Amino acid sequence: MTEPWLRGPIADLHPVAAHLIYTFTQAREELALRPMDVWAPVGPIAPVGFHLAHIAGSVNRLTTYLRGEQLTPEQMARLQAESTPGPTWAELLAAMEVEFAATEALVRTISPETYPEPRYVGRKRLPTTAGGLIIHMAEHTQRHTGQALLTVKLALAASDSY
Repeated sequence: MTEPWLRGPIADLHPVAAHLIYTFTQAREELALRPMDVWAPVGPIAPVGFHLAHIAGSVNRLTTYLRGEQLTPEQMARLQAESTPGPTWAELLAAMEVEFAATEALVRTISPETYPEPRYVGRKRLPTTAGGLIIHMAEHTQRHTGQALLTVKLALAASDSY
């Protein structure tokens, strides 16, 4: 199957915003694998469940910064819980989809002329821009999608199901 970014431009969308939507589409497609025990330990590396929870949580947090807001106590608690086993494969994918859809809707409303506008991340209010946050969301999602896929392969190999 052709990767999302090679399926043509997204009408009326700046390439930076389109890249984020392509990234979310690719993550959806690649992570729609057969369900497995997402919290099973795989040696010293983080379980698949962590990566799926972290993708959803980080998109939520970075979108908050993109809106020019700071994190709530609930978001901080969610961050702390990302590595806690519990949610199933389907629940984690559903949470990821909720965050992707909300962020895609927001990004479609942001004018590219505002990409250079300042935004601040974290309690230390580290400086970035609206465009920088959009780009980082794509990079961060890609990184954890890749880590999740590698962890799935390692788990399958370890269980002789590979």
